Amino acid sequence: MKPICLFFQVHQPIRLRTYRFFDIGVNHDYYNDYLNKMTVTKVGAQCYIPMNNLLMRLIDEFGDNVKISLSISGTTIEQMKWFAPDVLESFQKLVKTGNVELLSQPYNFSFSSIINKKLFMEQVKMENKLIKETFGIRPKAFKNTQLLYNDDLTEQILKLGYDTAIIEGARHILGWKPAENVYYSASNPKLKLLTRTCGLCDDISFRFDNKNWNEWPLTAEKFMGWVNRCLVKGKCLTLALEYETFGDYYSADTGIMDFIEDLIRRIISNDQMFMATPSEITKLIAPAAPLNVPYNMTWADEEKDTSAWLGNELQTEAFHKLYDLTDKVAKCEDPEIKKDFLFIQSVDNLLYMCTKLFVIKDAIQHQFSPYNSPYDAFINFMNVVNDLKLRLEA
Repeated sequence: MKPICLFFQVHQPIRLRTYRFFDIGVNHDYYNDYLNKMTVTKVGAQCYIPMNNLLMRLIDEFGDNVKISLSISGTTIEQMKWFAPDVLESFQKLVKTGNVELLSQPYNFSFSSIINKKLFMEQVKMENKLIKETFGIRPKAFKNTQLLYNDDLTEQILKLGYDTAIIEGARHILGWKPAENVYYSASNPKLKLLTRTCGLCDDISFRFDNKNWNEWPLTAEKFMGWVNRCLVKGKCLTLALEYETFGDYYSADTGIMDFIEDLIRRIISNDQMFMATPSEITKLIAPAAPLNVPYNMTWADEEKDTSAWLGNELQTEAFHKLYDLTDKVAKCEDPEIKKDFLFIQSVDNLLYMCTKLFVIKDAIQHQFSPYNSPYDAFINFMNVVNDLKLRLEA
């Protein structure tokens, strides 16, 4: 029998309000509380609570045969505390079953690991503290924001106490090797790597409701056939998806909820496979080979790189101007400034400045930008950064 890892990423950024040039130095209120409350409440009602209830119902029916893993960003947990405590309670009940492994990540869903390893480690520790306070457990495995990974991160992940990480199964990294295996970092064999089977994941995430797709409609029966073919190539399979896919990106009336329930039932009933969490899989299966990832890799787009967030001049300027404040923030004793610096690092703010997505008509991320254009997103963000800089100088 071969293990299946079903992993879901749960994330909501703390969205910025319209912050104009004339607000700089006058008004330090950066956040759109109305939009944040509306979003977490809506997604909670359409996705989080229904999915949590579905999984709890399956756990009640099948017990330990149902195993899943989640990562829930700190900004999401905070907003559930502020605006939707019933949604947070639903997650707490799900985790309390003991059938869910929570993975660690940067608290604020940032790309700090690219530019400042110390800041990255602090943000992961902050996430761990919040997970412990909220759910009473410590994560056993790790995944970075948007599955960002390169060999240089290996030592930091190990120092944080993790020997298991989920990364993207990018073809240009794997080469001839199948994604359906456990690997280890070429820079330190102590770090075990689960590689996402990206083709299968994208079939769900981007093609499920595409009636022009030659495989539409996607059924669990058809998908299981593909899973079986993939498992012939290796010893395990990792499906890593955004939780919001189920009920939010695709509404329940598309059949997405019925699909995921039927898929889980078929995995459980198949005598050739079983559900397992990342830390369980890396204990059961010896790594097949080293993986060398010399540059930043994510799960985004065809390129599997950071170009969705750092692919144009607007994004790179915003990114560097923000992190230029790091040393000043570290010396600052104002908790509000520290909080604001933390929150605005969410990579969603960079994604809103992306220009490449505008040529991809069905890009899900494009549908959720609160701005009219990437340039508007850049101006708004830089106004906030400039105000934060003035507060630090004061």
